[in-house]
Amino acid sequence: MTDETQGTTRRALMSAGVAAATLAVAVPMLASPASAAQAPAATGARCKEQGSGYFTLRDGTQLFYKDWGSGQPIVFHHGWPLSGDDWDNQMLFFLAKGYRVIAHDRRGHGRSTQTAQGNDMDTYAADLAELAAHLDLKNAVHIGHSTGGGEVARYVARHGAGRVAKAVLIGAVPPIMLQSEKNPGGLPLKVFDGFREALAASRSNFYHDVAAGPFYGFNRPGAKVSEAVIDNWWRQGMNGGAKAHYDCIAAFSETDFTEDLKQIAVPTLVLHGEDDQIVPIDDSARLSIKLLRHGTLKTYPGLPHGMCTTHADTINADLLAFIRS
Repeated sequence: MTDETQGTTRRALMSAGVAAATLAVAVPMLASPASAAQAPAATGARCKEQGSGYFTLRDGTQLFYKDWGSGQPIVFHHGWPLSGDDWDNQMLFFLAKGYRVIAHDRRGHGRSTQTAQGNDMDTYAADLAELAAHLDLKNAVHIGHSTGGGEVARYVARHGAGRVAKAVLIGAVPPIMLQSEKNPGGLPLKVFDGFREALAASRSNFYHDVAAGPFYGFNRPGAKVSEAVIDNWWRQGMNGGAKAHYDCIAAFSETDFTEDLKQIAVPTLVLHGEDDQIVPIDDSARLSIKLLRHGTLKTYPGLPHGMCTTHADTINADLLAFIRS
């Protein structure tokens, strides 16, 4: 581990062409079509006894969230195309440590409304701002993985004043994934077009292959493959909406977070696996750390994009140390 400080067996992995390019590079975030029947009527208030609930946003979208415990709030932001369930391990770990833990399903994802519109980073961050105000979250630590890391960066920069104590970006997409003249080390548009084609052709197969392959590094020689982990990733993805997930590909790949990173004034921990096949480290974490005012970069040799699952004990310990510091 190095430190730097600065300001899814149902079928095998897609074999060639667009699919190969698609699976070998990046896959963490998206949203879906409007389906009011998916979520129960919003309660409008925190369900303290149940520890979960639905919150109705300004445009009628219902966000599902989990809110457990008391103490300093830790808010978990999931990646594409997953849900708040991806943070189960961390939620239970920090709950046992005396923290209040919150995780929401981004619009179009998980149990939240399958939105046909608003599947973009500005809206994701604004949604979170509404939820944070509703739950009266102050002195909170926001932790985002992959697409969720982009959501954290935009939320903290634009809406976090007076509410955020620290931020953590894990395998996160900032500053920007898409290749351009300004970002020559990024991934070409054809990679993300491949995502869209694979999702439209067979979302079920696509999601299985992503989880069974590069996301957790299960495509590496000698990898210890977990069918349960693959199935859980697939379950979360298929629970969300196809339209929103499709739209979110542009959100996580084309959004430029450069100015957001520059504006973040709170201590920010950047964690990234050096064998991340989804969000390559050289064009993400190693660039983000140069833009953050109070950033600390911690990298993990050989670890994959989904290291919060495959190496939860290691990541949890580092998160706890940072939060307590």
